[in-house]
Amino acid sequence: MTYRNFLSLSDAGADGIAAMLADAIDRKRARAGQPKGAVDADAPLAGRTLAMVFEKNSTRTRVSFEMAIRQLGGSAVVLDAATSQLGRGETVADTARVLSGYCDAIMVRTDDHAKLLEMAQYATVPVINGLTDDSHPCQIMADLQTILESGKALPGLKVAWLGDGNNVLASIVEAAGLMHFDVVAACPQSFALPEEAMAMGKGRARTVNDPVEAVAGADVVVTDTWISMGQAHADVKLAALAPYQVTEALMAQASPDAKFLHCLPAHRGEEVTDAVIDGPQSLIWPEAENRLHAQKAVLRWCFGQIG
Repeated sequence: MTYRNFLSLSDAGADGIAAMLADAIDRKRARAGQPKGAVDADAPLAGRTLAMVFEKNSTRTRVSFEMAIRQLGGSAVVLDAATSQLGRGETVADTARVLSGYCDAIMVRTDDHAKLLEMAQYATVPVINGLTDDSHPCQIMADLQTILESGKALPGLKVAWLGDGNNVLASIVEAAGLMHFDVVAACPQSFALPEEAMAMGKGRARTVNDPVEAVAGADVVVTDTWISMGQAHADVKLAALAPYQVTEALMAQASPDAKFLHCLPAHRGEEVTDAVIDGPQSLIWPEAENRLHAQKAVLRWCFGQIG
């Protein structure tokens, strides 16, 4: 079987991303009003089974991928470290070989990016990055879809990031380099994205210390939770990031029709205020729903059906 891995946005490239976004928007529109569990009319992945491997907790990734493969006509099998042999020391390589014999694709949500790469090295079916500590490409596909649906074009867009230089920012920067938009990330120096990750923006991403400078004239303002699962020294990090909270006053410095995005879960009152996340500029609920539609396109791309 010919297949493609989706370990990063660069695996698809600009043309692949554009094709997936168009497919996601079209399929979302075509099934409007249908029950969530109804299969798409063409059932393009009928008979396909997706193995979903979770070493980190999940709500949106788990439910959206399970519903994505269901709507495409396939099915899902869920494994986590606590109930599979991965939690008892079986190697990632051996797990990859075994799952390749049972299932048609593997989605991995883990901590160490090296585990994802090892899974892809030894699997003989498509492997999808559902999140690692280094990147979160599936989330950014949903973000790009949400931006397009809001009526904004990607080329020339200004995206402001506030807070922690984390895996989500890394994938936004990578997307900027591929899709020709600009990212200004306001982060404290101690929590800025490493230079090698910023370089993925191909000159279209930069880091500043001043949140007002980052947001000035921005078309989209993005943040994420400051304390990721399993991170230590929370008090020190929270203190450093406090000046980067997204507030109504900060949003007022952006473009008048600027949109607010957050991949969720949100720690309300930390990285963002209730007034912003529940306000008229917030697109967090369409953004969350678009994880489903974007990941349907990712699955189809991995099987060579689009792009």
